[in-house]
Amino acid sequence: MPTRRQFLVLSSTAALTSLLSETPASAAEVAQPYASYWHPATILNWDPSTDRDAKYNRSTVPLARRVVPARPANAHARPNEARVQALVAYAPTSNNPAQGALDMNYYATNYWQYIDELVFWGGSASEGLILAPNPTVTDAAHRNGVKVIGNVFLPPTAYGGQIQWVRDFVKREGDRFPVADKMIQVARHYGFDGWFLNQETAGGNTQLANDMRDFIVYMKKSGLRVIWYDAMTDTGSVSWQNALTARNRMFFEQSDEMFMNFWWSTQGLANSAALARQMGRSPYDLASGVDVEANGYNTSIGWASVFPENKPHVTSLGFYRPEWTFKSASSPADFYSRDNRFWVGQNGDPANTTTTASWKGVAHYITELTPITSLPFVTNFNTGHGRKFAVGGTVRSAQAWNNLSLQDVLPTWRWSVTGTGTKVTPSLDWDDPYDGGTALKITGTPQSANDVRLFATSLKLTGSSQFEIVHRTGTGPSRLQAILRFGTAEHVLDLGGVSGAWRRSVFPLGEHSGATLTEISLRVLPGAAITALIGRIGVTNPVMTPPASPSNVRVEQVSRTNATTASARLTWTRSPGTIRQYRVYKWTGSERIFLGGTTNDAYFVPAIPLNSGETAQIEVEAVSEAFDVSPPAQISITGTP
Repeated sequence: MPTRRQFLVLSSTAALTSLLSETPASAAEVAQPYASYWHPATILNWDPSTDRDAKYNRSTVPLARRVVPARPANAHARPNEARVQALVAYAPTSNNPAQGALDMNYYATNYWQYIDELVFWGGSASEGLILAPNPTVTDAAHRNGVKVIGNVFLPPTAYGGQIQWVRDFVKREGDRFPVADKMIQVARHYGFDGWFLNQETAGGNTQLANDMRDFIVYMKKSGLRVIWYDAMTDTGSVSWQNALTARNRMFFEQSDEMFMNFWWSTQGLANSAALARQMGRSPYDLASGVDVEANGYNTSIGWASVFPENKPHVTSLGFYRPEWTFKSASSPADFYSRDNRFWVGQNGDPANTTTTASWKGVAHYITELTPITSLPFVTNFNTGHGRKFAVGGTVRSAQAWNNLSLQDVLPTWRWSVTGTGTKVTPSLDWDDPYDGGTALKITGTPQSANDVRLFATSLKLTGSSQFEIVHRTGTGPSRLQAILRFGTAEHVLDLGGVSGAWRRSVFPLGEHSGATLTEISLRVLPGAAITALIGRIGVTNPVMTPPASPSNVRVEQVSRTNATTASARLTWTRSPGTIRQYRVYKWTGSERIFLGGTTNDAYFVPAIPLNSGETAQIEVEAVSEAFDVSPPAQISITGTP
């Protein structure tokens, strides 16, 4: 884009020792799997059976179904019109860890309710032009019903682009496009949804443009989504139209969507929408590009051109680099504050976006969507990164981390609190998690009953359905109630009592069998100051048996990182049935130390406490969608002197 910056044997009861010859310290980095990237010539040699990292780059989370809430937060926002694309660069193209890292500082995307597609942005002339998404990002996005799109960046010559790369990209062999075949194989193997094609290399001709069009047609036959970026024209030249015009319609005609360059005008968008309709296409298949890389919500945008007041949206919206909220932040708390303002507006309430500021937040225009459409639904408010990791109320690791594969579905509304007078303040808390890295925290001295709207749902209950909540407060009555909404009717559950430690409460919902649960809120009754932590909320149909253990756990490689720590590549055979994630621990004989987790059947453990000559017992357990846990599968690793 023209404004871009460069940028073994298994036993579930007893471990059998595997005496492994460790790789030398200099090979430790080789053990780390990285996200995949290629040039057009090198992707032709890619084979998942020979790529050591391929199994670690797979996403296994299916794309969730999403719906408009029964009671959307903002009456001004318009449902079922404009969509939102987000083009996000999570890390450099190369040396991007496939499955997270031991560092909290990461763009933990979590306002998925306003995003329809996420383009995994990146690529560079020196590293690679074809970039596959991290599986962690795809896992989190799919859990929230958001499609994930890999990126192809054929750069301008000023950034090292070569027209021969474009020719290699669209080269034919008979009726096949070999690079397209490989890109289709990559997307299917890794589990993401399509490709964003950004061709900005000058020097093309009409034949090259026609070849690119045919390439798109060929790829579309695979069922993958293709998004075209407005740069190359029908003559093969690069000329940003900033609109849908006769010069680029041949590419839009064959693609699912087109991202229009940033320099659009009100009339240009109106003309684009009209031309899309003439072509029999929805104008919302066009995304008006907005570059927020440098200034985030301080960017000047002609909002009325895309979202005219009291009229249908003109086109969809495409954000280039919304991770500005993270990269410009001074701390995690600052990041979450900036991210909230970006998506929700400066009032911090999706139900109240009225402001004189030009940036009113995406929630002012776009109706939120919820992926909570099937049972079971359980959330621990885990944001996908943290300062520590807790399991069932006990901290099992004091190591900072990020891994979006472990992210839960977060509250639909952040934060919408109803009541009069002084209200409570909800927030996400990284100091005292119940399970994962985060808990929900509610503080304040409410002067009236405050309802904290949390989750929009569309859950059809059965006779065995139950509501579960884990919470804690200080001494005294909790003054908390859970409010379950069924259409216009409310079901109130009293969570009262002293709860100085984590307390799990379960409420049967059989009386609502056949009804659809549409909303989950918490009510804080008026009174003295309150500090409440909510560690888990769930709606489940309880099962009598936990999931089965994974089998055939194997150690592919162990690498010593220093005298007291090693890393390891682990694989196993998946447990039968639906598994939410697998968690890996070290068992010391007296405690379990959390080492990491994945939705996959292959995981790179970045740091195992392991002295020379020590035998470490590693445990892998399966966790169901309702957070029922299997018996651990065990394997031992012995560090060589």
